[in-house]
Amino acid sequence: MIRRGYHILAVLGLAIVLAGTQATARRGAEAPPGAEVLTGMMLVATPEMMDPRFRETVVFMVNHNRDGAMGLIVNRVIGKMELHKLLRGFGVKRTGIKGSVRVHYGGPVEPRQGSILHSADFLRDETVLVTRDVALTRDINILLDIAGDKGPRKSLVTLGYSGWAGGQLENELKRKDWYVVPADTDIIFDDRFDTKWKRAMAKRGVDL
Repeated sequence: MIRRGYHILAVLGLAIVLAGTQATARRGAEAPPGAEVLTGMMLVATPEMMDPRFRETVVFMVNHNRDGAMGLIVNRVIGKMELHKLLRGFGVKRTGIKGSVRVHYGGPVEPRQGSILHSADFLRDETVLVTRDVALTRDINILLDIAGDKGPRKSLVTLGYSGWAGGQLENELKRKDWYVVPADTDIIFDDRFDTKWKRAMAKRGVDL
C-alpha cells in the first residue's frame, strides 16, 4: 500500500495526469470491442495470493481482452482530502467549495495516473461506460462537478491502476491467485473498506 507520506506528491501527479488526459471514448460508449467476460467483473485476491501489492484486494475490472487487462483496486485508501484543497492542488481556486473525497490506491502501475470510477448516473463526453452501473472518467472537470453537487451520486478517486499483459491474468487465474465474482456497486463505492474483501469473498459462490 502506498505510504501516506506520498499522498501530497501523488495528488499533484493526479492533477497533471487528469488535466492532460485526452479521452478517446465517446459519451455513453459501451465496453470496448473485443472485451471479454472479465470486463465489469470483480477480482478478489484468494488467501493464497503471495504478492503483497494485491493481498486481500478487490479489483474492479475496467477492461479485459486478448491483449491484456486493466482494473482498479477499490479497497485501499491513501487518505482523505477536502475538495477545495484537492482542487487547489490542480491549480483551480474556487471559494465556497465544501466536502471532501478519499483518494484510493488503484494499483502499482503508473502511480501518478488518476481515474475517477463512478456511478453511471453521470456521464461526460470523456466518460467510458464500463457496465450499465459503473463508469470511468479521467477529466479534472468531474471534480468540479462533484464539488458543485452536480456530479455522480457515487465516486471513487484513484491513483495508479492494476494492469496485466496479454495472457498474464489468465495465468494468475490458473494459479488460483484470484476469484472472479459479479460486480457489486455497494462493495465498489461504500466506505466500509475494512470489510470489502470479506464481503467480496462471500460472493464467490454465485454462479456466473
